[in-house]
Amino acid sequence: MIFITNFVRAAGILVGLAVGDALGAPLEGLPPQEKNVTEMQSGGIHAVSRGEYTDDTLQAMGLARSLVLYRGFSPEDFISRLISGFEKAPAYYGPTSRMVFSLIQEGVRPEEAALIAHARNGGSRTNGSVMRGPPLGIFYPPGAVREVSLACSALTHYDPVAGECSAFVNLMIAEMCRGVSKTRAFSRALDCCGNDEVAGRFGDFRARPLEPALDAALSTHCALTVFMDSRTFEETLVRAVNLGGDADTVGAIAGALAGAHYGFSAIPDRWRADFKHTDRVLSLAQQLWAAAEHV
Repeated sequence: MIFITNFVRAAGILVGLAVGDALGAPLEGLPPQEKNVTEMQSGGIHAVSRGEYTDDTLQAMGLARSLVLYRGFSPEDFISRLISGFEKAPAYYGPTSRMVFSLIQEGVRPEEAALIAHARNGGSRTNGSVMRGPPLGIFYPPGAVREVSLACSALTHYDPVAGECSAFVNLMIAEMCRGVSKTRAFSRALDCCGNDEVAGRFGDFRARPLEPALDAALSTHCALTVFMDSRTFEETLVRAVNLGGDADTVGAIAGALAGAHYGFSAIPDRWRADFKHTDRVLSLAQQLWAAAEHV
């Protein structure tokens, strides 16, 4: 029974991330909506089809597949999957990941690319490593997930803020998908946070305005706030994506958090039906949770 209950949460994480990505993708780059968007739709700056995901889900699924295949985090395998996805749809990718992958394609060693990209771009605290990281919270137990989250983030994002945001989200997910309440999971993640800026912003999350920007701390703050202050999966995602800005990523992070707490069954039937890849993502979640049971 515990396995089944926790798998429902694990499935909620991966499908919730993908649904949040697909719901928010047409709103990316737009100002906050005057009338809330509550249904899947097409359009936006990337002209996405209704019910399709972007690189948020593509990267998260690549990480999940790598974890299943190697029964743990393999930097070499995961970076190769990231580059493969980038080659298929480069327009989706943010400035940090795009620079890192381009450098590696040019022959730069993967272990050096993140630092070079950080220097060339004048920073690397964007949110790409946060949005792709939730599979780590499914696979790794709370005691192990922080260290591997920081390592996974550092593959592309040299700035420690990006890594701390990823670790915060993934630790909450690791706790919640194993039955811990969201308030307890939040407290534990806050206690483990190793960055004063991140801890200060998240610790008093209601004190600051919501800014759905590319910045890892700002976008994660948005997702965390709407999740903590919402009562259902649907309310969480509607609030998240209608902030505008980096709506697909805020939606993906919020969807993963909400999925961990409310579970797969809480995702509205109409969204599961409209999202074009529900069965495929659900199957991958099942494989990932089964692999996690043997860690």
